[in-house]
Amino acid sequence: MSTIFDKENAFQTFIFAHQPDKSYEMEPMTTLSEITNKLLADGYTVDFNITENTADGPGKYLQEHPEEFIIDRHYRFEGISDPEDEAIVYAISSVADDTKGVLINGYGAYSDQLTNDLVKKLPQKEQEQQGS
Repeated sequence: MSTIFDKENAFQTFIFAHQPDKSYEMEPMTTLSEITNKLLADGYTVDFNITENTADGPGKYLQEHPEEFIIDRHYRFEGISDPEDEAIVYAISSVADDTKGVLINGYGAYSDQLTNDLVKKLPQKEQEQQGS
């Protein structure tokens, strides 16, 4: 586990980056926005975030067709001073085409149940690789 001290906010943030081909390791980014910006630069351009009122769009399609997507990697943030700082960022891609996007959820008590249910339906890349 790696720790970064955020001098500006005066609290520690733990960032866990999981990629199937590597063990958990520290990424050289310290904030949620840095992670999402890096993923955007890597081609993860679709916003898969969902709400109960999601009527249409990428998030709705992901909910209705989870078998067409896979979690490539995820990043977990743990805030020491405030549990509301905890979050998970999922980098998700389509197995059918080149669609790639991001899904963000709270972590622990602050997670969204709709998103939790959806993530449980999505295979992770490492599980997919183990089967081949």
